Amino acid sequence: MAKGNLFFCQECGYESLKWLGQCPGCKAWNTFVEEPLAKKVSRGGLAKSGLTGGIEKRLSEISMEKEERMLTGIRELDRVLGGGVVSGSLILVGGDPGIGKSTLLLQVCRNLAETKTVYYISGEESLQQIKMRANRLGDFSDRFFLLCETNLELIRERVEKARPDILVIDSIQTMVKEDVASAPGSVSQVRESTGLLMQIAKGLGISIFIVGHVTKEGVVAGPRVLEHMVDTVLYFEGDRHAAYRILRGVKNRFGATNEIGVFEMRESGLEEVENPSEYMLNGKPQGASGSIVTCAMEGTRPILLEVQALVCKTNFGLPRRTAAGTDYNRVNLLMAVLEKRAGLRLSDCDAYVNIAGGLKLNEPSLDLGIVMAIISSYRDRAVEDKTIVFGEVGLAGEVRGISMCEARVKEAFKLGFHTCVLPKVSLEAMEVPSGMKMIGIGNLGEVMRWMEGEK
Repeated sequence: MAKGNLFFCQECGYESLKWLGQCPGCKAWNTFVEEPLAKKVSRGGLAKSGLTGGIEKRLSEISMEKEERMLTGIRELDRVLGGGVVSGSLILVGGDPGIGKSTLLLQVCRNLAETKTVYYISGEESLQQIKMRANRLGDFSDRFFLLCETNLELIRERVEKARPDILVIDSIQTMVKEDVASAPGSVSQVRESTGLLMQIAKGLGISIFIVGHVTKEGVVAGPRVLEHMVDTVLYFEGDRHAAYRILRGVKNRFGATNEIGVFEMRESGLEEVENPSEYMLNGKPQGASGSIVTCAMEGTRPILLEVQALVCKTNFGLPRRTAAGTDYNRVNLLMAVLEKRAGLRLSDCDAYVNIAGGLKLNEPSLDLGIVMAIISSYRDRAVEDKTIVFGEVGLAGEVRGISMCEARVKEAFKLGFHTCVLPKVSLEAMEVPSGMKMIGIGNLGEVMRWMEGEK
């Protein structure tokens, strides 16, 4: 090891004097990288920033003012944030390259600049490149300012002088603190840069959006401590070759987690999808076997989805199993339960399960929809189109209750569904919309009898 160097874990930021195969902090393997030790690190904290003054207070002495939120003008984003942007919050936006992170933040800046002072600081693009992208989105107010800079000390001076309401950093991996000897994007630089931005946000009451690159595993590049330092973590998901984008709230100190916002990428920028359920069911085949509509909860929002299954006799000694959009092992488990508890001979069949629309979900409520889709394809018997199915399936073949059933049923009824197959235990103490036929299922035997008797 060179003199003055340390080894850092890329996942959690754990420090070590020597290279270790497994991190003692997060137990991850092969995550240590060697970096130069910082010559001098500022440790002023929030007290130095002026937020607390370094004086402790009793809980009763702290005045509680009404929480003020700034509406971004994008309802899907406001929903994910919990009702808008909180003053002094630090928001991390991650996603694959080209997914639309910068486009979304430019649209936010355009809306907020009507009433607020907004600074957009880029370390990746020139001013002309940003203007070319901004011209597609419309006209911007004169309260929107652009700056191309990577030196955080210079950025801090400009921000303390201008005192904007909103600050956008694109991206955190390009920012540099001169007193940290390592290269931009390294563990030390990302951690220290985020710490400085946190002081600015909390000390001056400026809401800061940070753009973060992601690794091939789909997590923000740099130490996981970065996600612990910020107030909100948003991930932009979806295939960049497809039209839709999904913004998911992974962490939120000011609202519910796992909320999602759905967008569609168009030439003029990102457009909101106000009814994701209708969007996800668009193009569903009519009267096709192996197609079942189910309902998943993303945060507090129910979303209707189509589960597709294709079961056919295999030509190989080892049957193939494929799952897209859901857990592969869960599909194997459910097929084993069907063989044991329902008597279906699936050991000599290939099986393909797909969640149409591109969403990736692991919610237990999808179990009953997957099971019925497999049975429907195996028997080549279609389920009525306006039927929705949800419920968890256990290893004994029982159908177990799930949460928020009433919200799922109301969403289905709103979209014109008139039959609901759900766990029998969830049917009790539930307000049923007038005109909705409810079918309570207790086990897989009842599922088989209902599907055989359906016309």
